[in-house]
Amino acid sequence: MSYYIHSIPGRLRIKTPLVKGSQEKASEVECLLNRHAGVTKTSVNPLTGSVVVNYDHKTVSERSIINLLENSGYFKADKPLTNDQYIHGAASWVGKLVWDAVFGSFVSSALEGTPLSLLSVLV
Repeated sequence: MSYYIHSIPGRLRIKTPLVKGSQEKASEVECLLNRHAGVTKTSVNPLTGSVVVNYDHKTVSERSIINLLENSGYFKADKPLTNDQYIHGAASWVGKLVWDAVFGSFVSSALEGTPLSLLSVLV
């Protein structure tokens, strides 16, 4: 999984592999952010590695929240994907999945009942 940032004033979403799969790390991040001045609500999903931070953009900046996460070892600010890169990666993955399913079905049908069908099962 890659790092990802999406931000609008007052709301920051990051995805980080350093939280994914760990309820303990998710709880640590949530506590860390909730103690930060200006943060109004934090939601961390250890299943996806997603961290959503709602904050008062007049009190605290997006940069200070990212710095806090980076300095605490939960985020690497030099590695995030842009929104376009993230969407492109997801679309490519779905496209490959669909292609594999369609192509596999076609090959299976084309080889059905032929001597090659036995060979394809063995491979």
